[in-house]
Amino acid sequence: MGRISISCLLPASWHFSISPVGCPRILNTTLRQIVVIGILAAAVSLLYYSLVVIRNKYGRAYRDKRFHRYLARVTDTEATDTNNPNLNYGIVVDCGSSGSRIFVYCWPRHNGNPHDLLDIKQMRDKNRKPVVMKIKPGISEFASSPEKVSDYISPLLSFAAEHVPRAKHKETPLYILCTAGMRILPESQQKAILEDLLTDIPVHFDFLFSDSHAEVISGKQEGVYAWIGINFVLGRFEHTDDEDEAIVEVHVPGSENKEAIFRKRTVGILDMGGVSTQIAYEVPKTVSFASSQQEEVAKNLLAEFNLGCDAHQTEHVYRVYVATFLGFGGNAARQRYEDSLFTSTVLKNRLLGKQTGMTSDSPYLDPCLPLDAQDEIQQNGQIMYLRGTGDFNLCREIIQPFMNKTNETQTSLNGVYQPAVHFQNSEFYGFSEFYYCTEDVLRMGGDYNAAKFTKAAKDYCATKWSVLRERFDRGLYASHADLHRLKYQCFKSAWMYEVFHSGFSFPVSYSNLKTALQVYDKEVQWTLGAILYRTRFLPLRDIQQENFRGSHSHWRSFSFVYNHYLFFVCFLIVLLSILLYLLRLRRIHRRMLHNSSSTSLWIEEGLPPQKIAGPL
Repeated sequence: MGRISISCLLPASWHFSISPVGCPRILNTTLRQIVVIGILAAAVSLLYYSLVVIRNKYGRAYRDKRFHRYLARVTDTEATDTNNPNLNYGIVVDCGSSGSRIFVYCWPRHNGNPHDLLDIKQMRDKNRKPVVMKIKPGISEFASSPEKVSDYISPLLSFAAEHVPRAKHKETPLYILCTAGMRILPESQQKAILEDLLTDIPVHFDFLFSDSHAEVISGKQEGVYAWIGINFVLGRFEHTDDEDEAIVEVHVPGSENKEAIFRKRTVGILDMGGVSTQIAYEVPKTVSFASSQQEEVAKNLLAEFNLGCDAHQTEHVYRVYVATFLGFGGNAARQRYEDSLFTSTVLKNRLLGKQTGMTSDSPYLDPCLPLDAQDEIQQNGQIMYLRGTGDFNLCREIIQPFMNKTNETQTSLNGVYQPAVHFQNSEFYGFSEFYYCTEDVLRMGGDYNAAKFTKAAKDYCATKWSVLRERFDRGLYASHADLHRLKYQCFKSAWMYEVFHSGFSFPVSYSNLKTALQVYDKEVQWTLGAILYRTRFLPLRDIQQENFRGSHSHWRSFSFVYNHYLFFVCFLIVLLSILLYLLRLRRIHRRMLHNSSSTSLWIEEGLPPQKIAGPL
């Protein structure tokens, strides 16, 4: 009975034989090949499985890490750990027209990735409250006595010094940024106030405070900072490969000859205060102008900046349009409307010999007041009496000329240049009056729908004033809504609608406006955007320190995650080397068997053994 020899690529000492009884003949000649192919298939399968599993595992872990870091930034309400030596701090003083507020921010060491921004959030005290303090009056009140400004602002800085760890004072940047109140002062008075701050503060406080850290910022800068703050909190500066994220094609400013990039879609902001209205949004595509005059105006309205720490990297370069419209806030608009009403009514009375609005018995019928609501306008010692008719559509028609629109293309309020908005791929947040108009009385804040808003506003305006008062007394409106809000809600609803749709030319079908007072239950200040922008180069320090420590620890931490492809290539090479080595042993083993069988044959024939030529 013959025997089948099986070595299976194993060393010669592992050789054994079995009887072929019951085995198919084909197995005799291909068993070794089948085993070899099986081992190779198993190795390749293991390699593929490992690549897929590890990439999914660590890719998901990396995405989860970024998500949890982002989630922590917007929801973290824990007290700041001032004992953590890796925390850095920054201070911004907002010197407004009615008062000054100080904000203290903190952030951990940068993660070393030059593509990521600092993870800045507001500092919280032991009671988990934001470290914020406000004082009155506004800094502009000291225009005639600038030598008192440092004493005025000292309580704010002392408050911050108590919360920032003493050991961190010298490396904590302090920014004193003045807004509306200071802008209207003559330049000489502005300079005197800033000079006093720059001279006295370094004497009493150890914060990092240089000449460029105290300035009067423009309305454009303030708008850009507000835009940065909102988008930072919403996580729109974090680049992602998630297919569920809304993305936009961007032509990066200064690199028109390069291909466009795709990144997260940022949000635009609409903010209507009492005096002014502001709009700010990213302009992702290169803009064109109808005339050279329009191009010159646009230079003052478009801001191009890099939020990244590396000026040569363009992934965080943004082009943002910012425009502020004085006199287009809710209260200022009502004042302009009443002034026009008073002037036109007096003129008509004079021409027609009437006394409309001059007595309470013959009031002027105002469509912008709720039905039967009464109001008065006082000018030059005269009183004009109003009574509401609650006609929302007529109110809209009357106030449309106050938009001051022109026939020029790409213009908005007052005929000011406005680059085109991609309505199908954009998102806006409306703050202040946009929120108050939709929520305080109408109770429909959040996602804006023009048709529903119009219907609710019509119904409100047409409701009798006595009914509205009854509802107010029963507490059916927002807790901070007062009688002033109830009386002028009809006008402000019409004004907000016209500014949004007629002034800024948003179609009535636009569905990506969210009206809000806060983002993630927090009031986002422009000061957050200011410190994010002004500390954008600080990550370079952490990156350089990380590189200085050497790459060995960095390799231990990240090589398996980011270099697993290299690892498995090496693994495959080693496996193939072992297989080649075993194949070599097999060939040697076969030659030994062949030599031994030849010697046995010569002996059986009674002949002297022949010398067999060995390998060269």
